[in-house]
Amino acid sequence: MLVEQTFDKLNAMKLFGMAKAMRDWTEQTRDKEISPADLVGFLTDAEWVYRENRKLQVRLTAAKFKMQACVEDLDFGHARGLAKSVVMELASSRWVQQHQNVIITGHTGLGKSYLACALGQKACRDGFSVVYRRAPRLFDELAMARADGSYTHLLKRFAKASVMVLDDFGLEALTAQHRKDLLEILDDRYNVTSTIITSQLEPKEWHAVIGDPTLADAICDRLVHNAHRIKLAASESIRKTEGLTIKPKPAK
Repeated sequence: MLVEQTFDKLNAMKLFGMAKAMRDWTEQTRDKEISPADLVGFLTDAEWVYRENRKLQVRLTAAKFKMQACVEDLDFGHARGLAKSVVMELASSRWVQQHQNVIITGHTGLGKSYLACALGQKACRDGFSVVYRRAPRLFDELAMARADGSYTHLLKRFAKASVMVLDDFGLEALTAQHRKDLLEILDDRYNVTSTIITSQLEPKEWHAVIGDPTLADAICDRLVHNAHRIKLAASESIRKTEGLTIKPKPAK
């Protein structure tokens, strides 16, 4: 009876990890001797792990990644110029601590988005906040925020994220408002936080997409100046190759 009351009190204090660990201990190891100090340490560790996992789940949910990806699942066997040593260095998240950027370029179907999401997910696991947006939808979201009065609040949210993943940049030419929005976001983040950007175009081609030469210089300077570069290249799309290996289901 006293044990059940203890469980109730632990849950009431929101010590859910500790409550679960104590229940497991009483049900599975009650006959084993353990010192009070060791028991307290065991329960404390359980609560710590529970809370860290909860924080990680919140960060992953808030990031809104396009896909579930992790660096451990990256395929380095495909000939696309993806160096394992470079990825492992980025997987340390030191580039986030140093407020550096990552630029991933290459033709469609080579895994740019997957790599970006994998690095973002690793940053989440290392305790950093991340936000993922595809460039076209980002500008739509900013336009809606401007219309409903939440534009400033949205910019602050983006500025607070330790890492911002900007996917599919350069698919279409930017309008004057797009240029202004992008510069506002990048100016808030420059040398304070980190940005991952993926594009089918090389940075030297971004000026044509951005449009205004002056703003293009300002935008590119804030992205390229302190960026790690990953250029993917292959004779054939990975997506196409994998698609060819999928056998059709037999007709019923």
